[in-house]
Amino acid sequence: MDTLRSLIIILMSSVLVNNYVLNRFLGICPFLGVSRKLSSATGMGVAVTFVMLVATLVTWPIQYFVLNTLGLGYLQTIVFILVIAALVQFIEILLKRFIPSLHAGLGVYLPLITTNCAVLGVTINNITDGYTFLESVVSSLGCGLGFLLAMVLFSGVRARIDNSDAPPAFRGMPVTLIAASIVSMAFFGFAGIVDALFA
Repeated sequence: MDTLRSLIIILMSSVLVNNYVLNRFLGICPFLGVSRKLSSATGMGVAVTFVMLVATLVTWPIQYFVLNTLGLGYLQTIVFILVIAALVQFIEILLKRFIPSLHAGLGVYLPLITTNCAVLGVTINNITDGYTFLESVVSSLGCGLGFLLAMVLFSGVRARIDNSDAPPAFRGMPVTLIAASIVSMAFFGFAGIVDALFA
């Protein structure tokens, strides 16, 4: 029961409290670049979630059974980037073959998942936080769902921004950044909710 409780806490914390985009400010490039349309935002969120999950499934055993065993822990970042790059190439091939409209909609931002610091941050933080394999998978799922939630919410906000009559000096990226900061501050309201629910 305690294990299930801790997994639920990790999941809820990853989605709401420690949201990688809105709290840790990782993965801002696709957050700002692909959130203009709901379909693109959802596709990017799902793709990033998938990459986070699979990257964790691959990097956790590599870290503990290969790098730590051979005393090569200092190669962690390089190895993790190579794994993530290979996964992104695999996803790009699948999308181009089976969902060409989503592939075209994501455009240049799909290869940018390779350098998305949120994906790398999740895999490294799972190791740094000392999570077990199952906890790492749950954390990655929560971080991916948090990324997806942030993308979908912000695509709605951007739709309202695009239809608003902002002052000329604020049109475009300035009003987008202001809106992103307001959405980010709204998520700070979740800071005590996990403690309150599971105290």
